[in-house]
Amino acid sequence: MAYSKNSTASGLKPKNKLRRQAAFLSIKKARESDKRDARLRRKREEDKDPSLRETRLAQNKPTTIDAKRVWDEPVGDEEDALGWAIDVERLAKRRKSEQEEAEKTGEHGAENADGEEEEGVLAKLKKLDQATKGQGALDDEVDDEADSMLDSEDSELDSDSDLGSDIASSRKRPANRASSPSATSTATNMELSPEFLKKKFPQIFDTQVEEPKILITTSLNSTLHKEAEIFTSLFPNSTYIRRSKNFHAHKYSVREIASFASARGFTALVIVMQAHHKKEIDGIDIIPLPSGPHVHFSVSNWIEGRKLPRHANDSGHYPELILNQFKTPLGILTAHLFKNLFPAKPELEGRQVLTLHNQRDYIFVRRHRYVFRDKRESEKPILGTDGKPIPGVEDVKVGMQEIGPRMTLKLRRIDRGIQHKSGQEWQWKGRMDKQRTRFNL
Repeated sequence: MAYSKNSTASGLKPKNKLRRQAAFLSIKKARESDKRDARLRRKREEDKDPSLRETRLAQNKPTTIDAKRVWDEPVGDEEDALGWAIDVERLAKRRKSEQEEAEKTGEHGAENADGEEEEGVLAKLKKLDQATKGQGALDDEVDDEADSMLDSEDSELDSDSDLGSDIASSRKRPANRASSPSATSTATNMELSPEFLKKKFPQIFDTQVEEPKILITTSLNSTLHKEAEIFTSLFPNSTYIRRSKNFHAHKYSVREIASFASARGFTALVIVMQAHHKKEIDGIDIIPLPSGPHVHFSVSNWIEGRKLPRHANDSGHYPELILNQFKTPLGILTAHLFKNLFPAKPELEGRQVLTLHNQRDYIFVRRHRYVFRDKRESEKPILGTDGKPIPGVEDVKVGMQEIGPRMTLKLRRIDRGIQHKSGQEWQWKGRMDKQRTRFNL
């Protein structure tokens, strides 16, 4: 069969290899040309009508794993609430809306009762005649009204009850999942702390220390003295004491160190853990004094500040603390744990900020120094979460310089008291991350 250009257009593949390559290149060239023409045509239309570009960008948002995040339906007792992947902020909003609906229905019922009292005798007689004519239908209506009254009473009781009863009532609702709250920022709302967390961990939620005092030490026979000294610059008002004087000295247990530190006014104990066969940092333990809980994090991607390109030096000021995307009860507990390690009043003149950003159960720790400056003509303005410039700061830009250290944390275990033998409130287990759209923090 003779080769022709129409054979490739009709779907026939040439037998000759060179002609197949040429045909493929011509098809690819035509396809790219059509895409380029469509792109330029769309650009000309969007330049004439900018609303078309806004509509296209609003529809063409990329679908990420974070956007596909799923939430659990709370089932069981509050004792297991640390394992629930529920959004505390969304649950509080739903509970508030249910209370408002219950109040509105109560006011509406009171208005109906007042209207019935104001009715005349003639109207009551007419209602009585209608009632005698349709007694059977009335019985059905009475049953329906009784059911609705029972439902309303249950909803009122659920709205006034604690988190556990509200969770039980929410399971009776339709299975349609509600969308995540459209927050203006990713900052964690520290005021939304469930009551069962406050009762179970009073040492974390009830303590309000203006000036925390932290004792830092290492694991047994550790050589991470330099890394422990770096942690003293990260946590304000912290002191590093070696675990033992030498290899043959007495090995103090964590309980002995905790009692020693608590008697001397320390509010928290931080233990820098070393890997078994490497001289590298493997994890950190944070223990609120005097009685815990004992929280263990694994550490990865550790980089000292002096190894960061164009790094800044620590000035010793109290940093501002930013806690991002801690949404579940376990995340709220973790956020309060780190909050208690830093003074409540940062020194703003130092312009230092420490960020703990939670994403897919990994906590990224970064420390920066920032400066405000005027925006150059070639730079873009600061955009909000909606993709539009923030009013009032169109001519302002922020310059940042990382101080360090840089590391990534992952929550592994929460003990009831001090050390592992006290029992576990929560523990990361293997294959917990098998479902890639469900996260614990």
